[in-house]
Amino acid sequence: MADALSLLNAVIDSGVRKFIFSSTCATYGIPKLVPITERTPRLPINPYGATKLAFENALEAYGHAYGLRFVSFRYFNAAGAESGEIGEVHVPETHLIPSAFEAIHGERRKLEIFGTDYPTPDGTCIRDYIHVNDLAEAHVLGVEYLENGSSTALNLGTGQGSSVREVISTIERITSRPLPQRVAPRREGDPPQLVADPSLAQKVLGWKARRSLHDIVATAWKWDQSRRKSMAPTL
Repeated sequence: MADALSLLNAVIDSGVRKFIFSSTCATYGIPKLVPITERTPRLPINPYGATKLAFENALEAYGHAYGLRFVSFRYFNAAGAESGEIGEVHVPETHLIPSAFEAIHGERRKLEIFGTDYPTPDGTCIRDYIHVNDLAEAHVLGVEYLENGSSTALNLGTGQGSSVREVISTIERITSRPLPQRVAPRREGDPPQLVADPSLAQKVLGWKARRSLHDIVATAWKWDQSRRKSMAPTL
C-alpha cells in the first residue's frame, strides 16, 4: 500500500486531478444478493480484494483532501483478446479460458473444475465474463466523464452470468476439440455467483457491454492460435 500512496502523492504533486482506477468485484467478497450493485457492502475475503478496496478508500480520501476526481471501475471477470491479436499470458496460468486451451493442447493433463456442488443450475460457479474491448471502451468514456463529472465507482460487467460448464461447452464448440477435464474440490472462498448489475455504468457513462461469451472465447482462441504460430520453429 505504501507504493500506492506514493503513486497518489506523485499524481497530486504533478497537478493531475483526474484518475481512472481498475478495481474489482472482489471488493464485494461473497455477496448475499445477486446481481451486485455498487451499494452492495464491500467485504473482501482475499488480499487481492482487500488491497483494491484499500486503494478505493485512499482515492476517496485524496478526493476530499486534494480535489482529486476519480472513477473506480469494478471489473467482473475480464477475458477475451483484442481482435485476437493481443491477449493474456500468465506463468503459471490460472484463468479458466487460457487454462482450458492448455488442456486442449496437452500442456496440462486436464482442466480442473473446482466444485460441482454449488447452489447453481449445474452445480458449478457462475461468473460475469466481460470482454477486454468492452472494458477499454468504458475507460475512454470514463476519461470523458471526468471532464465535468464527480467521483464515482461503477461495476463493469454484462449482467449475465455463465457457469464453468457453460464456458467449457462454448470452448469445445468454438475450438471443435474435446476438452480434457476433471472435477476437483471446491476452492475456499469461491462465491457461488458473481454477476454485475451494470445499470449505473449505463446511466452515468452511456456504456453497455456489447460482446458475448462466444466473442470472448472466439477472440481468446484466435489469440492463442496466433501466439502459438508465432512461437513455432521455422525450418
